[in-house]
Amino acid sequence: MSVSLKEILKGIADISGSKDPSQCGVSGYVIGREGFAKAAKALKGAGFRLVAEWAADDRLEGKGYSVYAAYNKASEYFVIKIELPREDPSFPSLTRKFISAYRFERQINSLMGLVPSGHPDLRPWIKHEDWPDDAFPLRKDFDGKKGLPRIDGSYKWFRAEGEGVFEIAVGPVHAGIIEPGHFRFQSVGEDIINLETMVGYVHKGIEKKFEEMDWRAGARLAGRVSGDTTVAHAIAYCRAVEAASGVIVSKRADWLRALLLERERVANHIGDIGAICNDTAFTFMLYQCAILREKILKNNERIFGHRLTMDKVVPGGITFDVSGEDSQLMRREMDEIINEFERLVRIYEDHPSLEDRLYTTGVLTQKTAEEIGAVGFVARSSGVRLDVRFQDIHPPYETLVPRVTLLTSGDVHARTWVRIEEVRDSIRIIRGILDAMPEGLVNVDCPRPAKGRSGFAVAEGWRGEIVYWIRFGADGIIDRCMARDPSSVNWLSIEQAIKGNIVPDFPLCNKSFNQSYSGHDL
Repeated sequence: MSVSLKEILKGIADISGSKDPSQCGVSGYVIGREGFAKAAKALKGAGFRLVAEWAADDRLEGKGYSVYAAYNKASEYFVIKIELPREDPSFPSLTRKFISAYRFERQINSLMGLVPSGHPDLRPWIKHEDWPDDAFPLRKDFDGKKGLPRIDGSYKWFRAEGEGVFEIAVGPVHAGIIEPGHFRFQSVGEDIINLETMVGYVHKGIEKKFEEMDWRAGARLAGRVSGDTTVAHAIAYCRAVEAASGVIVSKRADWLRALLLERERVANHIGDIGAICNDTAFTFMLYQCAILREKILKNNERIFGHRLTMDKVVPGGITFDVSGEDSQLMRREMDEIINEFERLVRIYEDHPSLEDRLYTTGVLTQKTAEEIGAVGFVARSSGVRLDVRFQDIHPPYETLVPRVTLLTSGDVHARTWVRIEEVRDSIRIIRGILDAMPEGLVNVDCPRPAKGRSGFAVAEGWRGEIVYWIRFGADGIIDRCMARDPSSVNWLSIEQAIKGNIVPDFPLCNKSFNQSYSGHDL
């Protein structure tokens, strides 16, 4: 650890804290409610970022509520907890220290009913305006199996006023077969001066659903939080469970998990590169990239039994092994894909219409990316060096070290080019895994986590950092599970990057981020 929380807070006399013995996977600290915002200020000054913020209902244990904040700097992650009395469920807002807390805290307020004091905007988030005001789905006394009465509510959108300003509403139902999300633009002519997004239309009560499951069954649900990121979500979930259980998976299982993770990264990046080009009307790249992606998915079905490799990652390891024949098939597959992919990259580089549309469009500056807390390829395209694979090093990435590509232009081209480089590097890693796969078991028994234990873990999905925190009740039943998809912070990036662009460039800019509605709407 580079620095401890106690060292950072040493100069703040009125903050007292203690180690949280129930927290596993990373260090945990319990501090007083009054020190929550002061701790955030000290951590911000020390260069830490806010990774996630969430709450839990502890009333069944004879207590009140708890609010948690996870922080990171370089390879260090830790969790701070404060406890709230049930008669006064309020806590100091972190939004003025960390912009990423802006929507974390709106969600806490909407779904748990806790009040972030000093928050500038407590409009409902995820919880839509037609839900009753006193319905808080993540409280223990809320029955998630009963329907909610519908009220006649309305959402108060931000508005820009002035001569020539008009508003464009897009969605939530779109022309394409995509998930619903609402975008509200204020424009002067074609120039966008503001964008506000509204998601939550595919809220499925996933965090509530986890509370009906035990530590084994939860892996299946985690793999369905965002279907195109099933492997990364399952890995983060399982590593949190394993931290709480105290189990160490075999090296071979870790390498096989990474094999699936990198295949997932390659397939999604290639598909999105084609889709970005399609939004400039260059459909040739869409079709060619779709062919390459389909080859990977077909081989997933052939080797692993599922096109998206769902339900292959479980607590304690993995549900499959690969044979020598499987390895040879994947080597040939990667050779074919990289050869064809490099031909497409040359076409991408030499096509003037792509250059005209992608460069300087949708710029997210490094300063804004850092302030928002952007992660994944979005952050790396804006010069922010974040990648869980070298921050929270675990097999095989201590051996097959990822080559992190950083660009600083922060435009659509940068987000596309970082993906191109990541496809190349993931293929290198896949080849390395196949060439040096260690022997051993693929699964070990993962014992039931003890009541009250909490596990925390992160994984680098193809969109970026995925975070899980799981607390267990009796008999290994999940008492509370917080899942934070990269989209939870990166949706803010789209709103900032689109300002100053023209309305017709929004689909292109949006596709270059390609955030998950499902992963956000938990």
